[in-house]
Amino acid sequence: MTLKHVVIGGGTGFIGTQIVNLLSHKGISYTCISRMPGPNRISWHDLECYGLPENTTAVINVAGQNILDPKQRWSEGFKQNVINSRVETTKSLAKAIICTKANAFVTISGVSYYKPNDKEYTEESKCEKYDFLSELCHEWEAAAQLPKDSNIRQTTIRSGVVLGKTGGMIKQIYLPFFFGLGGPIANGNQYMPWIHISDLVNLFLFSIENKTVHGILNGVAPQIITNKEFTKAFASVMQRPAFIPVPRIFLNSIFSKERAKIMLEGQKVIPKRVKELGFQYQYVDINCACAEVIGKNK
Repeated sequence: MTLKHVVIGGGTGFIGTQIVNLLSHKGISYTCISRMPGPNRISWHDLECYGLPENTTAVINVAGQNILDPKQRWSEGFKQNVINSRVETTKSLAKAIICTKANAFVTISGVSYYKPNDKEYTEESKCEKYDFLSELCHEWEAAAQLPKDSNIRQTTIRSGVVLGKTGGMIKQIYLPFFFGLGGPIANGNQYMPWIHISDLVNLFLFSIENKTVHGILNGVAPQIITNKEFTKAFASVMQRPAFIPVPRIFLNSIFSKERAKIMLEGQKVIPKRVKELGFQYQYVDINCACAEVIGKNK
């Protein structure tokens, strides 16, 4: 599919910035929807008032308040901000896109859709709501649903932990590991579905470019690891010890039990449809992904 113009909700965030960089590298024009003014940007208010640019070919939404911002108390107000930043932005784009001739609508969700246990989850797995985070994912995905008679191809990418230099988990843990204070989270036995930022943004591009791609995709690497295995790989690449576990009680006190679950629990997620569709990963091994993230690739 020829991409004339792509609109990215949340295009100035960690994932959105990398999507913009990829589009720019490929010579594809774009518009970001953001709270901050700037070149190639419109505001969410502009979207509501004027709709999407006329030449829009595809729309991506990766907008969302950082749930694990330690500066934010886990209050009802912050939880509502988390919901609105995902659900309401997605609703706005779903409403706007049906008034265009766009071909594809790709949105992000999370692996918290799946209940943490030893079960292997593929894209075909169905899960009932079981806590705040799973309910958020259900609402997020429901907000993206277009009318049944729509000709716009729709894809939802359920992302795992995104590994990249400029944001997300790596940005938060780099300094503790650098000073030799890193370690597994609690016992470290929880699964950690992960994906390198390059693979995630390429999966978004793959989804809007290919007419055969639609439905749910698990945005995770094929390699299944635990938090303990990630810790070992990351510490090894950084050449630092990592023997000090982060106590469960510490995370519960800093983030609250409801939010700390993101780090203390994990799901065994398989990207079955992603592989069947022929997507080519750049980083399928956690050691290689960690080496690239801290700039130690050979």
